[in-house]
Amino acid sequence: MIYTLRHRTTYRYGRPVRFASCSLRLRPRDGDGQSVLSSAVTITPSPASAVTRRDFFGIEAVGITVDVPHTEFGVEALSRVEVARPEPPHPESGPAWDEVRDAVVASRDLGADAPIHFLFPSARVPLVPEVTDYARASFGAGRSAYGAAFDLMRRIRADFRFDARATNVHTPLAEAFALKAGVCQDFAHVMIAGLRGMGLPAAYVSGYLRTTPPPGRPRLRGADASHAWVAVWCGNAWLGLDPTNDVAVRDDHIVVARGRDYGDVAPIDGIVAGSGRQKLKVEVDVIPDGEDEGVEPEEMALAPAE
Repeated sequence: MIYTLRHRTTYRYGRPVRFASCSLRLRPRDGDGQSVLSSAVTITPSPASAVTRRDFFGIEAVGITVDVPHTEFGVEALSRVEVARPEPPHPESGPAWDEVRDAVVASRDLGADAPIHFLFPSARVPLVPEVTDYARASFGAGRSAYGAAFDLMRRIRADFRFDARATNVHTPLAEAFALKAGVCQDFAHVMIAGLRGMGLPAAYVSGYLRTTPPPGRPRLRGADASHAWVAVWCGNAWLGLDPTNDVAVRDDHIVVARGRDYGDVAPIDGIVAGSGRQKLKVEVDVIPDGEDEGVEPEEMALAPAE
């Protein structure tokens, strides 16, 4: 499946902002069963500087500065991505979870995709005893790592309520767990904490969902905005699981970045020099090939510095 992706972010400020410095992580990831055919970003107002780099985990970030007064800041990312993933394995297949746990600790691999980097607590995913206890019910003796993670995903989907008003981007994991409510970010963070608490490496994945499901399939939650799910190390591969929708990751999911938690992959972050209130609007379109409405991503480019 080939998709055209539009991600539009607009900030409107009550008073002029004189300076902004931001990092943009909006280019989809190559690999994970997908190929980026084209990708470009337009920024308004035009930045004074724009520097592209890749971090340790391979996430491409564009660091920009805007040094002219402005009351509106806009970013539009337009990409074309081909996704072709194999069928997910049977939920109870693969090595036992405790074997995977022990092998990770014994491994000397320190590469960017090495499981060991995703085993320990991170800034937004501390190890919470209550979350570990919750996850433990899925980890029976001899059960496969994938089977245990799959069961944990299903339990989170059954026990948690999707509620965009229950939490915000800064809500601590322990609070979201206590509420048993939140959005995809909360579902993913809770599942990651549970997996890591049991000794399985787990990564936070940001990206998009296909807006229009195939015939006969239900519309997935998170399909109109950026989405988040989990990649769990199962001994021989990273496998994606979406606890918000209780599904294994297939061709409906488009990966932008993979990190330890949301802090590693935030689409836009940074600082602004100004005062007054701001309004944020985010619009996402995930358009399967054949429904591209004439979008031409090759015509778009990073706005040049003035």
